[in-house]
Parts: sequence; structure tokens; C-alpha cells
Amino acid sequence: EVQLVESGGGLVQPGGSLRLSCAASGFTFSNYAMSWVRQAPGKGLEWVSGIGSGGGSTTYADSVKGRFIISRDNPKNMLYLQMNSLQPEDTAVYYCRRGQARGQGTQVTVSS
Repeated sequence: EVQLVESGGGLVQPGGSLRLSCAASGFTFSNYAMSWVRQAPGKGLEWVSGIGSGGGSTTYADSVKGRFIISRDNPKNMLYLQMNSLQPEDTAVYYCRRGQARGQGTQVTVSS
């Protein structure tokens, strides 16, 4: 059974940083590309960033390019999202995703 557990969210002021983590289990993590998606209040899911199975290929939505960094640690079955220069429009529940499977999410709120 695929299990994805996100953590690291919280309340941060504009311009601040957070690092999200996702612990994966129930599958061979190193075999799969992974992604982060988010859902802002009242909006649909938005793809944020993706990373190849080996970690060498990364892609970003234009809205976060240059501010967010996705990474993974395959031996530890962990996915990360370093978020810098956070803005109020980044407020959302963030999910890590493998295919259509995703975790329960972690809330990120950017507010002064």
C-alpha cells in the first residue's frame, strides 16, 4: 500500500522559508518520479514541481520557479520541497504525489 506522509508546513511571514518533507513507504521509492502539488482555499489542485526517479531531472511551475527547490533522498525514501521567498499566494495545502496517490497534506500559510 502506497503511503505518503507530508510534514513541515506552518505559518510564515512573507519572504520567509519553509522546508516540506514527504516520507514514502509501501513501494520502491527510487523507481518512481515524484511531485508536489498544492491546493489553495477554494481552488483546484495545482502542480508545483516534479523530480525524476534518480533526482537528476527537476521541473517547476512558473509560479514557483527560482524560489522553490525539489529534492529527494532515495536511501531514506524522502521527498523534499525547499520553499524560499514565500508569498501570500503560496498559501495552500501541499501534497506529495506519486501518480494519483497523495498524502494527507501539510498546510502552508503565508501571512504577516
